Amino acid sequence: MIVPSKTGTREITYKELYELAYSYAGALHDLGIRRGDKLCIYSENCVEWALLDWGCHTLGACLVPIYPTLPANQANYIVQDCEAKLLVTGSEELATKLKGTVDLPVYQLKGDGSISERTNSHSLSRQEWERGIDATHPEDIATIIYTSGTTGDPKGAVLLNKGFIEITHHIRESLPVDENDTFLSFLPLSHVYERADGHVLPITLGATIAYAQSLATLSNDLVSMKPTIMLCVPRFLEAMKERILDGSAKLPPLRKRLFDLYIAQGVKKLRGGFAPLHGLLDGVVGKQLRARTGGRLKFFVSGGMAMPMHVFEFFGACGIKVLQGYGLTETTSGVVFNPPDDNDPNTVGIPIPGVEVKIAGDGEILIRGACVMKEYFHNEKATAEAIDSEGWFHTGDVGEFVGKHLKITDRKKDILVLGNGKNVAPQPIEDKLRSSPFIAEAILFGDSQSYVGGLIVPDFERIEKHLKLEGIKESDPSKMLEMAPIRALIKSEVDKVNKLLADFEKVKKFELINAKFSVDTGELTPSLKVKRKVIRERYEDQIKGLFR
Repeated sequence: MIVPSKTGTREITYKELYELAYSYAGALHDLGIRRGDKLCIYSENCVEWALLDWGCHTLGACLVPIYPTLPANQANYIVQDCEAKLLVTGSEELATKLKGTVDLPVYQLKGDGSISERTNSHSLSRQEWERGIDATHPEDIATIIYTSGTTGDPKGAVLLNKGFIEITHHIRESLPVDENDTFLSFLPLSHVYERADGHVLPITLGATIAYAQSLATLSNDLVSMKPTIMLCVPRFLEAMKERILDGSAKLPPLRKRLFDLYIAQGVKKLRGGFAPLHGLLDGVVGKQLRARTGGRLKFFVSGGMAMPMHVFEFFGACGIKVLQGYGLTETTSGVVFNPPDDNDPNTVGIPIPGVEVKIAGDGEILIRGACVMKEYFHNEKATAEAIDSEGWFHTGDVGEFVGKHLKITDRKKDILVLGNGKNVAPQPIEDKLRSSPFIAEAILFGDSQSYVGGLIVPDFERIEKHLKLEGIKESDPSKMLEMAPIRALIKSEVDKVNKLLADFEKVKKFELINAKFSVDTGELTPSLKVKRKVIRERYEDQIKGLFR
C-alpha cells in the first residue's frame, strides 16, 4: 500500500498489513466484536477504513458501510436494520449527525480514544486470531451493502465470501492485471465497486493500492503515484476531459492548433479512418496528456453508468484506454468487462468466466452464479422478487447481446410508455443531451403522453463564457434561464440530438431549471444515478407544464 502521510506518502508492506489487520481485529475483539457480529462504518475514505475492514474479515465479523454523504435518517435506518453492535464514524462531524438517533456504542475511527488508537494494545492472542481466520467459510457473510435506494428505503444486499472469491479469481482471466499493478483508490469504499475491485482484488493479486489523499488532490495524486489501473465513473472522465479542453483553450495559437489536430486525427483513427498525422503528433501532444495520469496507466475501468461516446473517443485519441464494465451491488460488483484487446465502447463487455448472463423475454438482463447475493437482509418479499426459483437475479436493466458483448439499453422501470404504445428508453437520449457542452443534466418524461418532454439543467459556467463571447455579461443563473438567446442555444443542442432519433423518441418540449443535483440534496444516489422519483416530486409543476 502507498498511503498519504504528513511528509508525503509512506509504504505499507504485505507483512505490515498482516500485523495491522491483527491489531485492528484485536481492538474490535476487546470491544466485544465476535464472529457473525455486525458493525457499521460511517466515514470518508482513508487507509484506516481499509484496515478496519481487514480486521473485521479476519474476525469473521461483518462490516456494513454507510455512505458519509447520507443524511442522518437514512444512516440511522441502516444501523437499525442491520442490527449493528457498534458504530464507527470517521469524524466528530459525522458522529454529531447521528447523536441521539442511535442506541449503540459509537467510536471514532481515528484520534484520541479511537479504534485506531486501541490497536496499540489488546488482549486477542495471535493463536486465537489465526484459528478464527482458518475457521472462515466461503458461505459466511462478508458484508452487507445497502443499495442506493432510488425508490423507497435502501435494501441490504447480503454478500458472501464466495462471491468476492469468485469474481476476483475470474476477473484475472478477463483483464490483464497482476502483482505488478498499482491501483489508485479514490472511489467510495462504501460502494461495492471500489470495495471489490479496488480493495479486495488488488490484495488477492499481491498488487499495490495507492490511496488518493482527497478528491481535491486527485490530479496531483495521479502524477505522483503513477497508477497502472484506475477505477472511475463516467462523470470523473467527463470532468477530466473538460479540464484538459479548458486548459487547451489557453494555449498559444500554434500549440492550440496542434492539440486540436491531434485529437481530431486520433478520433478519426479510432473510427478506422486515415490519420497519418496522429503518430507524428503523439510524441509532442499525446505524451504530455498521458503524463497527467502518471505516464504508466494501462487503462481506466469505468462503471456505474453509461459512458458517453465522446468521452471514450477523446481519451482513445490521447492513447488512453477506457474499459467499460457492468455489475451491481447484488452481484458483488462487476461481472462483465470489456477486455483491452476486444474493447467495444457501445457495450459493457463480456461476462467473466463462472458467471451466467442471459436476456429474459421482456429484455431484462438476468445473472446467475456465486457472485449473486444471498438475500436482502430482513426482506423476504424483495428477495423473492429479485431472485427467482432457478437462482437468476433480475437486474432491472434492459439489454441485448451483440455477439459476445452485452449492451445495456435502459433501466426496465425507466422505460417510457407513450400514449400510442411506443416504448422509449430515456437514458441513451439523456446521455446524448449531456454530451452537449451547454447541458449539465437532462431528465426525460412521457409516460402515457403523446410525446417525450424533458427537464434540462444548463451548464451555467460554460453558458456564461459563451455569453461573454457574444459581448453579454451575465452570471446569474436565474436570469440566464429567462434569456431568449440561451433558450435558443439549448434548443439547437436538443435539435442536434433529435436528428439522431426516431420521430416518437424526439424531445418535443423542454423546460430549463436552475438546479445542481447532488447526493447531499437528495437528487442523486451515492453512485451518482438520478433519483427520478425525487425529480418527479420536486419538479411536479414544471413536468406538468411540459405536457399542456
